Amino acid sequence: MKIDHNHPPIKFGKTGVLIVNLGTPDSTNWLDIRKYLKEFLSDKRVIEVNPIIWQLVLNVFILTFRPSKTAKAYKEIWMKEENMSPLLYYTKMQSKKISSSISTENLIIDFAMRYGNPSIKSKIYKLQEQGCENLVILPLYPQYAAATTATVCDEVYRTLMQMRWQPSLKIIPHYESDSLYIDALVKSIYKKINEINWKPDLIIASYHGIPKKYFDKGDPYHCYCHKTTRLISEKFNSIEIKTTFQSRFGPQAWLQPYTDKTLESLPGEGKKNILTICPGFSSDCVETLEEILIQGKESFLRSGGENFDMVPCLNDNDDHILLLKSLIEKNI
Repeated sequence: MKIDHNHPPIKFGKTGVLIVNLGTPDSTNWLDIRKYLKEFLSDKRVIEVNPIIWQLVLNVFILTFRPSKTAKAYKEIWMKEENMSPLLYYTKMQSKKISSSISTENLIIDFAMRYGNPSIKSKIYKLQEQGCENLVILPLYPQYAAATTATVCDEVYRTLMQMRWQPSLKIIPHYESDSLYIDALVKSIYKKINEINWKPDLIIASYHGIPKKYFDKGDPYHCYCHKTTRLISEKFNSIEIKTTFQSRFGPQAWLQPYTDKTLESLPGEGKKNILTICPGFSSDCVETLEEILIQGKESFLRSGGENFDMVPCLNDNDDHILLLKSLIEKNI
């Protein structure tokens, strides 16, 4: 067989792993925040209402007023030295540390964001250019929900539909009950309790909420959240752990009990020393650092609470990297 030496070189034979988190604005300025919110809130998996009506409400009202409020929240937690959000920083570090822990030249680890930058599409094409014929996607959402894991899959599928030469594809599913995940959370609770000089009356496990109608339509997210809390409680049973849901948006009913309302009511019930943990977030972000550790704490203390703290997300700690590495190695 005659070899065409003029044929351009083709890279092949590698597997690419893309860890994917929710996303983040590029900066805290109004335009970047608005751009991010527009992409996020235009996702039909996130907002399941009539798209024509919703786009009118979104563009005329929400994107006019909400960016200023959101920008203020991001400014509270923005990492100034790195000039990025904590979510972007920790996802980047997770990718770097996983890559260092898995030593094989035929495996490339990278990261992307569902909304904002770096995009899923750009990173899939980059992995293909590096010779990746096999693609493994790890959505960084321990508890599956249509508004999180499924929309990551949607964007991956949309990208592949545009490709002439598609890689093989595997999606790593939810991992709400993985033993390494539960162990990492339990260890993080013990670590925080050893750092504080008071004993919590209650631990609040706060998960991002979803509208109740999504649950009524069959979304399993609510069940997965309660399963994670139950498994944590089985290994850490010295203090009661209560599941709540945060970050509700709009007038409709969301999963309950609500985190903010719970924190306001606890001092009146005699529970004035509260520790929180956010098991559904793989990296600290505006929802944990600003909504819980700043707003939640202020609300709790204002209602008569005495001590309040939050267990950091697993971020890029060694136990989390071990978990993510294990999930990847099971699926490559």
